[in-house]
Amino acid sequence: MAKFAVFFSYKPETWNQMLMKPGDRATAVRDLASSLGGSLESLYFMFGERDGFVVVDVPDADSAAAVSIAVTSSGAFSHMETHQLISPDDLPAVLEKAARAREAYRPPGE
Repeated sequence: MAKFAVFFSYKPETWNQMLMKPGDRATAVRDLASSLGGSLESLYFMFGERDGFVVVDVPDADSAAAVSIAVTSSGAFSHMETHQLISPDDLPAVLEKAARAREAYRPPGE
């Protein structure tokens, strides 16, 4: 499973709808992730530039893209930003690939 952090901001009208009819947003996200063979790890709301974030495990980047498109197409969000997460255990393999790639890379102008 791949792990993704999704940062989001609601539109003002979405906040208004939630004030008028509060619901369990964690269940909604859990159901969405489950529909793609994934799971919800966490959901937090926060102060600041973004309204909250979720961490989900889904099978692959295509599934994460599908989540993003499905949610964005609802029109409830003013911002959606998805990042794939790399665990500390996976970092050495990523760094090995980066070292090999750096040897093959030619900077502009060279």
